[in-house]
Amino acid sequence: MSVPVIAVFDIGKTNKKILLFDEKLQMVFQKEQKMPTIVDEDGFECDDIDLIENWMKSTLRQLVDENEYDVKAVNFSTYGASLAFLDEQGKRLTPIYNYLKPIDESIHQDLYNKYGGEAEFCRQTASPALGVMLNSGIQILWLQKEQPELFSKVKDILHFPQYLSYLLTGKITSESTSIGCHTFMWNFDMGGYHQWLSDAGIQLPEPVSNQLCFDSKLDGVAIQTGIGVHDSSSSLVPYFKGSDEKFVLVSTGTWCINMNPFNYSPLTADQLKRDCLCYISSEQKPVKSSRLFMGHIHDVNTQRLTEFFKVESNQYKKVKADSALMSQYLSEDTGRLFFKDEMTIDYIDLSVDLSQFASFDEAYHRLMYDLTLLNAESLDLVMSEDVKTIYISGGFARNEMFIRLMANLYPHCKVFTSEVDNASALGAALLVYDQLDSKEKPSVDLGLKEWKAFG
Repeated sequence: MSVPVIAVFDIGKTNKKILLFDEKLQMVFQKEQKMPTIVDEDGFECDDIDLIENWMKSTLRQLVDENEYDVKAVNFSTYGASLAFLDEQGKRLTPIYNYLKPIDESIHQDLYNKYGGEAEFCRQTASPALGVMLNSGIQILWLQKEQPELFSKVKDILHFPQYLSYLLTGKITSESTSIGCHTFMWNFDMGGYHQWLSDAGIQLPEPVSNQLCFDSKLDGVAIQTGIGVHDSSSSLVPYFKGSDEKFVLVSTGTWCINMNPFNYSPLTADQLKRDCLCYISSEQKPVKSSRLFMGHIHDVNTQRLTEFFKVESNQYKKVKADSALMSQYLSEDTGRLFFKDEMTIDYIDLSVDLSQFASFDEAYHRLMYDLTLLNAESLDLVMSEDVKTIYISGGFARNEMFIRLMANLYPHCKVFTSEVDNASALGAALLVYDQLDSKEKPSVDLGLKEWKAFG
C-alpha cells in the first residue's frame, strides 16, 4: 500500500528541494536539485523559472505515477521579494527577477516623496528601505516605468509561492506572509494594502489563510494544493505548533535573524534605521524581527585569527568553552573589544591588536563574547518582557560559547537549542496537514536542549 504523504517544494536561492512528509510528520523522501541560472533582458542573473516549473511538474508527476507514495497534498515554501506578472491568459510575461537587480533609485525616492517621506513610509509598511528590488513593491513600479507597453498587458501579480501554487490550481491568491515581508505593499497601521497601489492602478487579491487548499489534478489524481508560504514565516510554524510558551527564535547562519512573534508594538523609526522589520506570520500577526550579519562577521574575523596564530582553518571548531574566561569577561563588563565603536565596512576590526592574546583559543573566546554582545543588542530591539523562552537554531546552535553566553545575557529566559531539520518545509507541510485526514495530528518534536549560563 502506498504511503500517504504531503509534498513540499522548498525553493531557495541556491538549492531547490522536494520533500515528502508522512502522517507522523517524518520526512520519508527528499530530492535536491541545483539549477543553473540565466540572465534577464538586461543581462542580470536570475533563476531559470522555466526550468524550475518543468522540474516541479515532472518530479510531482513521477511521484504520482510510481505510486510508492500517495500524494494527498502539496505546498510551497520559497524565498521572498520575487513577483510573477501574468497577462489576460494567465501566462507569465517576465522572468522572476533577481531581487538584487540594481535599478534607478529615483523610483524609491518618488514613492517616499508622495507618501510622507522615507521614514514615515517605511514605518507604515514596517519595511526598511533595502534598496535594489528587495522591497518587492518596487518591482511593480520599475516595470511600470521601464517597460510600460509590457506592463499594460499585466492583469495579475503574484508573489513567488503563490505563482508556484497557481501553476497547479489556476487560482490567483495572496497571503500575509509574502505580502507582509518588507514589500512596501502592506500598511501595518491600516491592516490593508497601502494607498499607493490603488493610486497606481494596481489591484491585488485580498490575503487568505495559509491553510487554504484548492482541488487540483495531476494525471487524473486529485491533490489538495496549498497556496504557499514565505520561507522565513514558514520556519516559525513548527515552533507555534510545538511550543506552549511565548518565545523568540534566534535563527543563525550567515545572517542571524531574531524573530519575536509576540511583540505587537509598531516599529519605530529608530528600529527601522537599525535594520528591523515586521514579517506577518501564518497566524496573520506581525513578527517583529531584527538581524545581524553575524555568520559572515564571524567567518572573516576568525580567518584573521587563524592567519595571525598560524593554526588550521578549522581550529575554531576544536576550541572548548572556558567557563572561567567567559565568567571573567562577564564580571569585568567592559563592553566589546572587537567592534568597540562602529562596524567597519569590511566587517574586519583591524584596530584590535591580536598580540595581546596568548593563543588562538583566547582570542576566539573574546571574539565570540563580543559577537554575542552584538547579537544581544540586535535581539533587544525586538525583545519583550513577556517572552521567557529563547530558541536558537542553525549553525551557532552548535557553538557552546554563544549559547551559554545568551543564557548569561538573558537570565530571565530559558535558552534552548533546537534541531528542526528543514524547518521551512516542515512548516509548509504543517499548514496543509489536515488534508491527510489523519485521526490524530502528531506532536512536533523541536529537538530541544536547555543550556545553562557560564558561572
